[in-house]
Amino acid sequence: MSTSETMLNAFSVDVEEYFHPSEVGAHVSSAQWSSLPSRVESGTAYVLDLLEAFDVRATFFILGWVASEHPYLVRRIAAAGHEIACHSHEHRLVYELSPTQFKADTKAAVKAIEDACGVTPRTYRAPSFSITENSLWALDVLAECGFTHDSSICPIVHDRYGIPGSPRHAHVIHTPSGQITEIPVATVQLSGNRVAPIGGGGYLRIFPYRYTAAGIRRVNRVEGEPACVYVHPWEVDPGQPRLANGPIARMRTYLGLSSMGPKLTRLLQDFRFSTIRDVYARISPEQSFGVAEAVTVSA
Repeated sequence: MSTSETMLNAFSVDVEEYFHPSEVGAHVSSAQWSSLPSRVESGTAYVLDLLEAFDVRATFFILGWVASEHPYLVRRIAAAGHEIACHSHEHRLVYELSPTQFKADTKAAVKAIEDACGVTPRTYRAPSFSITENSLWALDVLAECGFTHDSSICPIVHDRYGIPGSPRHAHVIHTPSGQITEIPVATVQLSGNRVAPIGGGGYLRIFPYRYTAAGIRRVNRVEGEPACVYVHPWEVDPGQPRLANGPIARMRTYLGLSSMGPKLTRLLQDFRFSTIRDVYARISPEQSFGVAEAVTVSA
């Protein structure tokens, strides 16, 4: 791989089925999951093969339900040298759960992942980035459960998630149960207080590739910071069943599916990537906040 970029960025994959996104989950209950045709293995295999071609190790946030249903897939991810991380057990939004329910879901996910591959995940990402100001208590639960890194807080305005004004780059948050390093997905600062997301997922899939590439270069070159990007296996699967209802939900879920593979190839050609734990192994003491400060201090 040849690239003019020298900054090491973080590449992550949220391992879930095509029926797990929130736009689909609103119409498909968990009781139906096992009756639907599975496509997660083929989509994840596509991403794994692409990463192998560019000799990239990534962080895989695995849904506990997927680990239970497809343990071989989790073992394949681990055997390839990728970081094994947790994406909850049943893909339920954190702010719709009580602390007790969230803790139970998290422990179930950890056990399913451990049973599948023998690795205890220490990095977490909430479904739909659903740790918000109303669910910051989840960070304390995660620290209590032994997690050291989280990637669930987005410093943007969104109808489902986000904490506007929270730090845009990696920082340590102190909770009653211990500290946890927060890794926001990549954003760029626009004029005033406006922040634009560039961290992959739907933003890479829907917008032209140059939008994401320019954003990552700005974060790397101007701000001197790594960028954390993400993708879902279903985003490289144009043939998936279309289960989302409504024009906005369908746009968010299905627009740009056929272009995602080529865009990921260009991304891996143009930039250097590794796992979240490798990229963010050390965070300066200056980037350290209490839970309340973390949502009020701008990066």
